[in-house]
Amino acid sequence: MFRNCSDRRSSMFEAMHFGGFRLWILLAGLLFASATLSEPESAGKNLRIAYVEFPPITYRGENGKAEGSFIEITRKVAREAGFEPEFLYLPVTRAYLYLTNGKIDAWPGVTSIPALDGEVLESWASPLPVQLSAWYLEQTPPVDHFDRLLGKTVIVIGGYTYGGLLSWLESEGSIRVTEAPNHRSALDMLKRGRGDYLLDYRQPVIDTLEMPADSMVRESEIRSRNLAWLFSLANPRAALLRDAFDDAYIRLAEKGEVPPLRKLNQGFVVPGFPEQYR
Repeated sequence: MFRNCSDRRSSMFEAMHFGGFRLWILLAGLLFASATLSEPESAGKNLRIAYVEFPPITYRGENGKAEGSFIEITRKVAREAGFEPEFLYLPVTRAYLYLTNGKIDAWPGVTSIPALDGEVLESWASPLPVQLSAWYLEQTPPVDHFDRLLGKTVIVIGGYTYGGLLSWLESEGSIRVTEAPNHRSALDMLKRGRGDYLLDYRQPVIDTLEMPADSMVRESEIRSRNLAWLFSLANPRAALLRDAFDDAYIRLAEKGEVPPLRKLNQGFVVPGFPEQYR
């Protein structure tokens, strides 16, 4: 009888001990879950970000890593927003494709690209402007109207779509389009008379010009655009990502760690520029 009572008491203590242990585990789990929920949803998450060869704004450095003024801003903003950027080097057309199918989350690039209409959300924050120019030799007339290109040979950079403008140039029967592999080769082709005009963005060309050897090269502004972050709509969290980047940029701008907030406008467009690519 005493042994049975002792056994029952032992079993009862064991049950209480086990129940207490289970309660401790449950409380610990609740505390962990509460702490996790209190952290930003984006904290510590990788963000797949494409970049293209567009020096000095975005480019792949000699060490194989993403570099450039816009890349550095992107790193700061992504980390401020709670993400770790994972940069993927792509040709421009592949960046468009990956934005469309969701293989990348974002791209620091130019705004208002017809091929990406309905496929991306653009950030409200725009750190930098970008200018498309026509480059020519001093004896050639400036491009004061887009019709200046009619009947001419126009040099373009291989892999660039110019926001869709390339397809218009190639379909315009009176314009001969010839391709250069990079900015330096394009300038050399222009100087050798292998084209009348070079269509290229101002920042990369200014970064490439060598003086006094290139002193005969002149410039006409064609169109100014804005740089921003483009988020893939294939990602269901695209709007949340955009808001996180915009908010992070504002915080960094207030601390002077990124360029001040810019007031966006349509910018300059040379007369005669194709309406559908404005």
